[in-house]
Amino acid sequence: MHVILFIFMLDSVDVGYPNHPGYLAPYKGERYHLLEWHQGMEPNTPKEKFNWIHSSIHNVIERSLGVLKMKWQILYKMPPYFMVTQKKVVAATMVLHNFIRKHASGDVDFANFDRDSNYVPTIPERYNKYAVSQHVSDGSTSESSFVTMDSFRDSMATSVALAWN
Repeated sequence: MHVILFIFMLDSVDVGYPNHPGYLAPYKGERYHLLEWHQGMEPNTPKEKFNWIHSSIHNVIERSLGVLKMKWQILYKMPPYFMVTQKKVVAATMVLHNFIRKHASGDVDFANFDRDSNYVPTIPERYNKYAVSQHVSDGSTSESSFVTMDSFRDSMATSVALAWN
């Protein structure tokens, strides 16, 4: 896992978000979660193919962030710094992570992640008091979708469908 994966996470949101500058949401009303494809047919339409790739990437990002939050606990219990400072903290932890991956003989925290594609770390109970509720809304999103991002997503879906083999 590299910094590029984390950068994509900033753009990749789940189906609960609208498309908005800086966010790339999957198609609503189409199969999305990986389990839906494990139980049946392969994705067929451009929208399903896009959602399959989006879900796969989103799954890896969520797992990776879980491991990173356990390794760099400041990511799990981020102090209420200004957003610009929070971004610097995240970037610093990614740089440190990449340095360790490149120069250390092994990264103990990522060993399980590398061996098991379904590995999700268990966050100790004592950290729950620091966790931000998953039901907190992001004030930067709106209920309506953004036309430019919708067009961008449609263009990506078409490209994916054309290259699908």
